[in-house]
Amino acid sequence: MQTKLLMSISALYMAALGLLASFLPQEILGYYHASAQGLAVVLIQAIGALYLGFAILNWMARASLIGGIYGKPVALGNFLHFAVLAVVLLKLLAAGSAVPEITAAAAIYAVFAVWFGLVVFTAPSQVAGSRQG
Repeated sequence: MQTKLLMSISALYMAALGLLASFLPQEILGYYHASAQGLAVVLIQAIGALYLGFAILNWMARASLIGGIYGKPVALGNFLHFAVLAVVLLKLLAAGSAVPEITAAAAIYAVFAVWFGLVVFTAPSQVAGSRQG
């Protein structure tokens, strides 16, 4: 399975979320009518830093064979991230919080979870024409 597209798209998605959370934490909290001060701001910025870290990891690893012996940790980390958040967001939707942002995020996270799940739980493939010496 070719993973360059998956790694690139997930890196760009997480970079966008990371930049927003890092530089606009008060605005994010205010949009959701939460207290935009103190620890909440720091937590949103910490989440932004985590997203930026994952984004750069995925961007730098996008040309590697993901899912192989050396790329398995990257694939598994991404799978767990997207799968856990997909479940959390789907539970939120089931509880009646069907706002458009949550619905869209749940769909995006579910797609990434399934895609990374396929990478983690199937055998990796080499690029066509590469030598396996």
